[in-house]
Amino acid sequence: MPFYQSPQDISAFDAKFEAQKIAFAPISFQVARCLLKFGILEQIDAAGKSGCLLEEIQLSTQLSEYAVSVLLDMGLSMRLIWNKDEYYHIDKIGNFLLNDDMAKVNLNFVHDVCYQGLFELEASLVEGKPKGLSVFGDWDTIYPTLSELPEKVKQSWFEFDHYYSDHAFGQLLPLIFKSDPKHIIDVGGNTGKWALACTGYNSDVNVTIMDLPGQLNVALKNAADKGVASRVNGFECNLLDQSQAFCPEGDLYWMSQFLDCFSKAQILSILQRTAQSMTTQSELCILETYWDRQPFEAGAYCVNATSIYFTAMANGDSRMYHSKDMLKLISQAGLYVDEDIDDIGLGHTLLRCKLKP
Repeated sequence: MPFYQSPQDISAFDAKFEAQKIAFAPISFQVARCLLKFGILEQIDAAGKSGCLLEEIQLSTQLSEYAVSVLLDMGLSMRLIWNKDEYYHIDKIGNFLLNDDMAKVNLNFVHDVCYQGLFELEASLVEGKPKGLSVFGDWDTIYPTLSELPEKVKQSWFEFDHYYSDHAFGQLLPLIFKSDPKHIIDVGGNTGKWALACTGYNSDVNVTIMDLPGQLNVALKNAADKGVASRVNGFECNLLDQSQAFCPEGDLYWMSQFLDCFSKAQILSILQRTAQSMTTQSELCILETYWDRQPFEAGAYCVNATSIYFTAMANGDSRMYHSKDMLKLISQAGLYVDEDIDDIGLGHTLLRCKLKP
């Protein structure tokens, strides 16, 4: 990743401006969200080349002249919009903020899930606990309580999670089924989207989802609704309980955007117990977004930012990893990487692992 290997070529003047953007970043974020929430960017975009007057925006939003003007002024400074002869026009950044699905998903996730809790990032770093999670409840980690989160928070969480995984499904299914697995163990299967994708792709495969009771209930209901309840089973398991063995007799063990939810020590335990459940014919497929494997700087930025969600909101000690860290843990667990494929979906990497001889 060349953009991390040398100092950025930027003037001192521009660097100082970037520092001010960081200082005011929470304000910029909320202004951008309000410009979207009140339909202001959408109205300006729809006006096309003719643009919009402040009075027109005020009339459509029912906000005061003051409220509209402070949002528009900051929008100008953020390069979301531009103004000529008192008419407002959308700029390229504003266009992407309005129309890019990734920007929408990321913004909603940060606002609904992370924003309030990030005030406790400092305490989370010091204590190694997700202190920001207290804005939603008195919980140790976010995972057992996903189904209990406020509806809008839960919606944004799952939209964020599924957005990145779903983009990879089309490429992944042929790769996964090239070994013709008959029984897939979906470790941390969440709502069952992968299990349903597998049963839809292959009419013979059976999938066992390993997860906590709350997630399993949702996943099995989704399987029943899709008419594949006979091929999707649940294996209730607290994956952090080192005394709990994993589901045996799997041809393929599947972990998608899963191991980033745990600390290195926890990952090692999970991988070791997976290896103990595998045979010489089994394989383990790990799908993750490693920050060092991203093809573009924007991808690495999003991945590293997501690590801070884990710190303050999820569990306090997990993150989006460097691929070398994961490869080392895989080896320590008695496994080796038989196949390593980058650039799947939105910057995902697939590691196909087998037991060491």
